[in-house]
Amino acid sequence: MKKTSKKKMPKVSKKSRRFYGNGFMMVAKKYKKPIVFGALSCLLLMAGIVAFLFTSLPSPRRLESFPYPESTLIYDRNDNLLYEIHGDTSRISLSLDKIPDHFIKATLAIEDRNFYSHHGFDLKGIARAFYNTIVNRKLQGGSTLTQQLVKNALLTPERTMTRKVKEAALTLMTELLYSKDKIFEMYLNQTPYGGTSWGVQAAAKTYFNKDAQELDLAESALIAGLPASPTRYSPFIHPDEAKARQELVLRSMVESGYINQEEYDQAVNQELKYASPGAKIKAPHFVFYVKEQLVERYGQVAVAQGGFKIKTTLDLSVQEMAQSIVASEVAKLTREKVTNGAVLVTNPNTGEILAMVGSKDYFAQDIDGKYNVTTASRQPGSSIKPLNYAVGIETGKVTAATVFNDIYSCFPQPGNKPYCPKNYDNTFHGPVNLRTALASSYNVPAVKMLKVNTLETFIASASAMGIDTFKEPSNYGLSLTLGGGEVKMTGMATAFGVLANTGEKKSLVSILEVKDRNGRVLDKFEDYPGDQILSPETTFIVTNILSDNSARMPAFGSRSELVVKDHPEVAVKTGTTNDLKDNWTIGYTPSFVVVVWVGNNNNTSMSYVASGVTGASPIWNKVMTQLLEEKPQEYSPQPSGVIGMSVCNLTGALPSEEGCSLRYEYFIKGKEPKKSQTEKKVILINADNGKPVQPGENIENIKYEEHMVISDPVGSIYCLDCAIDPNQTST
Repeated sequence: MKKTSKKKMPKVSKKSRRFYGNGFMMVAKKYKKPIVFGALSCLLLMAGIVAFLFTSLPSPRRLESFPYPESTLIYDRNDNLLYEIHGDTSRISLSLDKIPDHFIKATLAIEDRNFYSHHGFDLKGIARAFYNTIVNRKLQGGSTLTQQLVKNALLTPERTMTRKVKEAALTLMTELLYSKDKIFEMYLNQTPYGGTSWGVQAAAKTYFNKDAQELDLAESALIAGLPASPTRYSPFIHPDEAKARQELVLRSMVESGYINQEEYDQAVNQELKYASPGAKIKAPHFVFYVKEQLVERYGQVAVAQGGFKIKTTLDLSVQEMAQSIVASEVAKLTREKVTNGAVLVTNPNTGEILAMVGSKDYFAQDIDGKYNVTTASRQPGSSIKPLNYAVGIETGKVTAATVFNDIYSCFPQPGNKPYCPKNYDNTFHGPVNLRTALASSYNVPAVKMLKVNTLETFIASASAMGIDTFKEPSNYGLSLTLGGGEVKMTGMATAFGVLANTGEKKSLVSILEVKDRNGRVLDKFEDYPGDQILSPETTFIVTNILSDNSARMPAFGSRSELVVKDHPEVAVKTGTTNDLKDNWTIGYTPSFVVVVWVGNNNNTSMSYVASGVTGASPIWNKVMTQLLEEKPQEYSPQPSGVIGMSVCNLTGALPSEEGCSLRYEYFIKGKEPKKSQTEKKVILINADNGKPVQPGENIENIKYEEHMVISDPVGSIYCLDCAIDPNQTST
């Protein structure tokens, strides 16, 4: 017998011996080279990982007995149930032959055209999704119906590589175990279509109050488009996006050869009559506002079947009070051609939303009541002015006593005609102090204030306060301070909350606590300090002006709807756009911010009668009055950095001039007046009308005269001894 030679074996540690086992050591003895040793180690490790993944896989057989999801419950802050996601809607499984053919084709066209020809994975679809995502920068999924079924029914929603591997394995196993028709049937019965709707039958009941067999082509196309994003495409929340999605489904059906152009045209033009959710939901605009946030945070499937318990910031009693007032007051505004109204109530100390009334009636068919005006972009009119003046006071460019010459004024606009603003009452008022100009909402002083602040500074400051709709300054002009840029009610509530909360910004909050089905707290609101956007001194002065009924009296009278009985501390500002499409009233105390809007969802103009004190203001007054009923007066505390002193009423200067009437004014320490704004000097006079020549005017017939004048922050001149009517223009 041939004698075998002994060769030296590579050393293997005891730790490795224990890890890989005796079987591996036998392989290691046979294959002695280190490279082979390492390769085998990697292969065996990978095999172990795959074995682990497969042993932890759920059985695809569960697809035939998919468990019902547990309801997610949304409550107000006092544990009143607002909405039940899933609720009492039953899910009734249907066989494939009970589902309309056009629904089946609509689903295939938009979700998986190659379903009956692939084996669980559509390589063309994946390539197309990759191309659209990378090249066209348009996010698109590439999952097949089988993959979606597996994800929805068998796997958790986390996005990890482990879950991807499990998904691939389960997809292959499902394709081997079931026929294509059975997979499709399970998909149509187990897919979430939004809210309480799991499966096509529940969806048909929810959106059209009919059985799935009764759905027509237009209805089928709308429902078939929902699974991609049931919240985003919900006709109850975003009717415009739902309609656009339906049209996309119908176009896909044409491209797939399932319908012709005539059928497409008929379906697109068909009016869809949605079912009403009825009394199953309270505060619907707020509930869907909250639901969108939950879906973004936890995913559609988890929210719809996770059994979450959600405590929100809403106070249902405040919500129902505000909703009732909006409905009754809007009904009185037929003559003013007003068809809708909205209210947002917040706590400025925390940012908590206490009430969100998005329309006069969520279920109103005449105005598309589902549309949530509180989150829509509208023009604010003059209600934006306090933010503009706050910037001027904060930066020290003006004080509450600064005089603006409210006279005919024009401002150059490169490439356009000069901008010549007018006041709401179509008159000019001569020299007016900032307090009166803001409280009485004069336009010319506000435009001059923005000119001094600059658009760049104002937009940056307004954005810091919470207005997230103002973008590039070059897109706006000086009319921005009169409402020339769009805002949202939520943004205005945040910004006015800065004024109410001594300059500290608190972003809006709608969710206090999230618990899972086992009572474990997943998320809880903590009230952390916000950013200090404005000084307490500035917000005190602005609030004092906005609560000064005497200062607003020239424009609104002494007994307007802006006066809350027994609560003179309430600060308030109105706003109406020049085209009469939006009418606002926004007011606050240290505990409440109330934002009110009235107008028309279709953006048509109201009657001229709908002014700041006849449209939104009565709603605002009634809401604020009930909020403050039986509550003590709550004034903003005067900061130590604010001083009060008497000044000359006309000039805002120290009371050293003979014969000047006095008034009391507040100043930030160090910004109090040191000298008069009046002075005697030689000025240019228009020889044709005797008026001073203003900056930027090109007057040929001029003369020089010495006069007592007031110069304002933009350099315009008002002649005190010329006896000229301020409403007489220079041209």
